[in-house]
Amino acid sequence: MNLQQFLSTKPLYYKKFDPTRMQRAYNVIKDKLTSPPIIHIIGTNGKGTTGRFLAGMLKLAGKRVGHYTSPHTVAFNERIWINGKYITDQKLEEMHQRLQQLLPQEIVQELSYFEYTTFLAMLAFEGLDFAVVEAGLGGEYDATAVFPNILTLVTPIDYDHQDFLGQSIEEIATTKLKAVKKMALIGAQSHQEVFAVAQKLGIKYEKVIIDKVYKDICWQEGLAPFYAANLALAAAGAKRVGIEPDLRKAVQFRLPGRTQRVGNIILDVGHNLLAARALAAIIDKETILIYNTYADKEYKKILKIFAPKIKEVQILPVKNERIVAPQKLQDALEELGLRYRFFECILPEENYLVFGSFSVVEEFVKRCGLAITNI
Repeated sequence: MNLQQFLSTKPLYYKKFDPTRMQRAYNVIKDKLTSPPIIHIIGTNGKGTTGRFLAGMLKLAGKRVGHYTSPHTVAFNERIWINGKYITDQKLEEMHQRLQQLLPQEIVQELSYFEYTTFLAMLAFEGLDFAVVEAGLGGEYDATAVFPNILTLVTPIDYDHQDFLGQSIEEIATTKLKAVKKMALIGAQSHQEVFAVAQKLGIKYEKVIIDKVYKDICWQEGLAPFYAANLALAAAGAKRVGIEPDLRKAVQFRLPGRTQRVGNIILDVGHNLLAARALAAIIDKETILIYNTYADKEYKKILKIFAPKIKEVQILPVKNERIVAPQKLQDALEELGLRYRFFECILPEENYLVFGSFSVVEEFVKRCGLAITNI
C-alpha cells in the first residue's frame, strides 16, 4: 500500500484522543532515529509563518534545514519543506516504506494521520543541520513534543480547540507550555496570564520584544503589521542558535494562504478569534467575506468582529464532516443582520477575503484554479 492509499485509511481527526499513543510509538523507534537539532514551535496563531521565517533565516546562513508544518492547503507535500523545496512524492514514498519497516504493524495501524506524518518528517530530516518543527493543536501531548529539542518558540496563545486544551487561557497555556523542554522564547502575548503560567511551571524563558526594525521591514515589504511579531520571534530563535538573520531576505520565505494576496483576493487559513481580529484591522471597508467554518469554532463571534468592515458574506460550501450545518451558519448571519448569499464567482471590481479554515482556502483555490504554493 503506497502512502496516499495508507493515509486515506487514517481519519484526520479523532474525537477521542489517546495521549500515550505517540510516546509508545516513539519509545519503539527512538534508537533508530537520528534527528537533527529541533527547534519546536508552539502557540495558537502564527506558528507556520514564524517557522518558515526561521527556516528561511537558517537556510540563508548556509544551514541545511527542514520545516514541518500542518495542515496543508492543496498538496500534502507542503507539510515537509527541506532547504527551500517541498518534499518530493518519491522521497515521501521512500520514507513511508522505511517507516513501515521500522514500526510494528500494530503500532502503524494505531497511529493517527498527524502522528504518522510527524514520523515521516523526522525521517526526511535526518542529516540536516536543523529541523523547525511546528506543533499541531496541542503542546504537552502533541505528537511533535515527544522528540528532544534544543529550543521552543512560543507564538501568541489564545482561545482555540477548547475541547482538547481547556476553557481558560490558564488551562490552554498550561497544556501548551508543558511542551517546553529546555528553554523558551515567548513572543508578544495578548494575555499576560501566559507569562504567569510559564513562571508557575518553572520554565526558563525570555520575552521577545518587537523592535521598530521588524515593523519597518514588514511595512517596506508589504506585509501586514502583525507579521512583525512573527519576524521578531523567528529572529530571536535564529540568534539563539548563533545565526545573525538577514531579515529582509527572510520575509521572502512564506507559507501559502497566510494573508496571501492574489489580485483582489486575500487568502487566509485563519479560523479563530485572534486571526479574525488581526485581519479585520487590515482589510478594506466593503470587503466581501467568503466564509465557512467548522462547527466547533466560535463563528458567531468571528462574524461579529468582521461585521463593521464587510459588505456581505458569501458562503462557500465545503465537503467536510466538521463543517457547520448550513442552516446554523445562516441563522447566525441573520441574527447578526449580515447580508449573505452563496458564493458564485469573483468580480474584478470587488475586494475579497477568503477565511474560515484550511478547508475553506483549499476548496476556494481548487474551485477557482489558483496556483498558490509557488511562493
